[in-house]
Amino acid sequence: MTQRDALIQSFLTEAGWGDAKRGKLAGDASFRHYDRLDRDGAPAVLMDAPPPKEDVRPFVRIARHLDSLGLSAPRLLAVDEENGLLLLEDLGDDTYTKLLTNGHDEEALYALATDVLAEIAARPDAMPDGLPPYDDARLLTEATLLTDWYMPAVLGTETAPEARAEYEDIWRRLFPVARLVPDTLVLRDFHVDNLMLLDRPGLKACGLLDFQDAVAGPATYDLMSLLEDARRDIDVVMIERMKQRWLSRFPSLDRTVFEASWAVMAAQRHAKVIGIFTRLCKRDAKPGYLVHVPRVWRLLENALRHPVTKELAGWLDRHIPKDKRGVPSP
Repeated sequence: MTQRDALIQSFLTEAGWGDAKRGKLAGDASFRHYDRLDRDGAPAVLMDAPPPKEDVRPFVRIARHLDSLGLSAPRLLAVDEENGLLLLEDLGDDTYTKLLTNGHDEEALYALATDVLAEIAARPDAMPDGLPPYDDARLLTEATLLTDWYMPAVLGTETAPEARAEYEDIWRRLFPVARLVPDTLVLRDFHVDNLMLLDRPGLKACGLLDFQDAVAGPATYDLMSLLEDARRDIDVVMIERMKQRWLSRFPSLDRTVFEASWAVMAAQRHAKVIGIFTRLCKRDAKPGYLVHVPRVWRLLENALRHPVTKELAGWLDRHIPKDKRGVPSP
């Protein structure tokens, strides 16, 4: 038994789950791992997030905050922040991804998730004190994953410093446009893999799984993340209906401003995701995400059609021509 295994067993024993059966539930793109526990028919989930690579404190804080807003994050059954161990309520198996694969009503699922985001954006108490800002530095660090990981992988050479500097300057001019909409609690990874359908009333029917990276940022971000999903194609007509559904809660928000903010946030996220998927392959030996790169490029190119992103589109055409926008080799 490793030292980590001993820590986990001690944590579970102290929580009263030491004799529970354990089975692997999932891993993700981070260093976190999840086990499903069964204690005489009672389920729970163990999150193993080893420090210093992971920090469970933001997850704990936002989980409690979401619960205070009347939303469904997993309840915390036991917490060991120092050692990165959490015992969580098991919300079941009905992820949006699974349900959509099995033919569940797509419109109903997306409408529920959209309503959750509208509720968060409409609540003056949605942002807890001390929430990190989605500031220029953070946004820029993410956007440059494209120049620092994807470009060398597909072009075979490091990105020239002057080209990277120009790319950064373009983003610095774009970020103020994204912030023309109000700030709200941004969960950051709001997509079908991290959403569940629960047998609960109202907005509580939407289970929220991944929110430890939450920040205070533009209200367009999570809705865009939901509807421009790296992992699946979504009909443009339904995307428009969900936009209208969300906007109906905010009649004073100018649609032109909303669309400009959306385009910037979409371009930023898609550039980031292409870079992340490349890094997962090259650095972390996780090539499975590369299958999504062509879709993410299509989404990025769509965001580049908005007039506000014209300068960024020109930079990409010069430095990553369309015939070079392929999938990095594993």
